[in-house]
Amino acid sequence: MIELKEITYVRLGASNLDAAESFATRCLGLEVGDRSKKGLYLRSDDRAHTLYYEEGNPDDQTVGFEVDSEEQLQAAAATLEALGHPVHAGTPDECASRMVKAFIGFKDPTGNHIELVVRPASCGRRYFPTRDVGITGFSHVGLNTTDPVRDEKFWTQVCNARVSDRIGDIALMRINAIHHTLALAPGTKAGIQHVNHQVASNDDVLRSYYFLSEQNVPIVFGPGRHPTSGARFLYFTGPDGMTFEYSVGVDEIEDEENHRPRSFGFEPSSLCMWGSKRAGRA
Repeated sequence: MIELKEITYVRLGASNLDAAESFATRCLGLEVGDRSKKGLYLRSDDRAHTLYYEEGNPDDQTVGFEVDSEEQLQAAAATLEALGHPVHAGTPDECASRMVKAFIGFKDPTGNHIELVVRPASCGRRYFPTRDVGITGFSHVGLNTTDPVRDEKFWTQVCNARVSDRIGDIALMRINAIHHTLALAPGTKAGIQHVNHQVASNDDVLRSYYFLSEQNVPIVFGPGRHPTSGARFLYFTGPDGMTFEYSVGVDEIEDEENHRPRSFGFEPSSLCMWGSKRAGRA
């Protein structure tokens, strides 16, 4: 089994890199950590970067997960190849671009581009937000799935993800104590459905709601509260249609051995216990 340790970064193609930087710093509240000839490294916690924008096709999207060692990385590569998932080993230049010691890339059954990395770089400077946003760190992603049942099996049987709860056939899965690191969202093609950052308080969620509304950033969903994780949330749209989320108060699964996933119906009350509706939906 592939032992995922932590979610590490997201890499996104940007049709307009300047517009992506403006949004990330002015609205999202991330700090520019570094620049390359092609892209922009952004910080949200003590890591050297958690979000990387590269000028190019917005459909080019990657999620990175950390594993403990190069030995585990090689074992993961062998497992994936044996299961019919071709693996690409990162070149020295590609590793430098990702600020990691080593990595492999592959696609999950839906076709989402995933990278497993060893020794992602940390930063000696503390993260300093570009506005009063309250971000405490990069936390999780939603991934599109064309077959939720099949993809749940991949993440829980090939990898070490565990299901915390389900909404219909949609699995909310964890790789540590936090309620979920990965959420599967039904879609017609591969892609990242949303990118989540945790904030420190309910006030931060509401403060951002009013700030982003004043900046004419489209609000997709919220403010609200998820009955699954207990998190108070706000979803909004960034460059090239990517959805970002702030949330606070997400539950932790403390009793790992005895936890049983709950099953929620696929209906509005399963997504928000306060009654918030997603934009464009009744």
